[in-house]
Amino acid sequence: MEMDATGVSKGDWIFQGEFNRITDYLSDQKKILGFNPFCHSVELTNIENVYKWLFRVTDPQNNPFDVIFFVEQSEELLVELPEHMECTDPAELSDEIINLYTIGKKIHWKHYPVAAQIEDPEKYLFEAKAFADMYMHPLKDNKTRVQFDLKIDVRFILYPAFRIIPEKILHAMTNAGMSMIMQTATNKMFHSISKDFENTPYL
Repeated sequence: MEMDATGVSKGDWIFQGEFNRITDYLSDQKKILGFNPFCHSVELTNIENVYKWLFRVTDPQNNPFDVIFFVEQSEELLVELPEHMECTDPAELSDEIINLYTIGKKIHWKHYPVAAQIEDPEKYLFEAKAFADMYMHPLKDNKTRVQFDLKIDVRFILYPAFRIIPEKILHAMTNAGMSMIMQTATNKMFHSISKDFENTPYL
């Protein structure tokens, strides 16, 4: 029996550090996911801006299994022009105007579908889908606010011992458990990242 599960995690931090330095740092998937206790590897594929993640986790019966993600990353400067400036085509904005009115940056992760067969339940290998938004905004006193919102969808094989539990209850338990694990990992990841920046208070 297969089970679909969805886990979510969020975070809101203030880093003591210059905006461009922090956005460059957080744009590096391999660097930041290296702090995730479940992430085994991150590799750039031969598709532009698409990465392959390998996570190693254990199921409720403590059996290890691998989860593969293919994730496309995009980045967007958040620009807020004053009311008197009209703009019909953002591509026409000069670098000077963009730098002057940039209020933040957004990094977006989304699942990238691949044609090849990924899953192999007999070898405890499953494919999952990741979606995330990370917003970064410069603050006063050389600080940067970072907001993170992540969702993961995964389908796995359910062990017979769990099939006696009503499906709705099991689904709710699975989602809650997965979200709790993800939130713990997210907190650990950003706490570790904060060590690279001095005096990082949490919101």
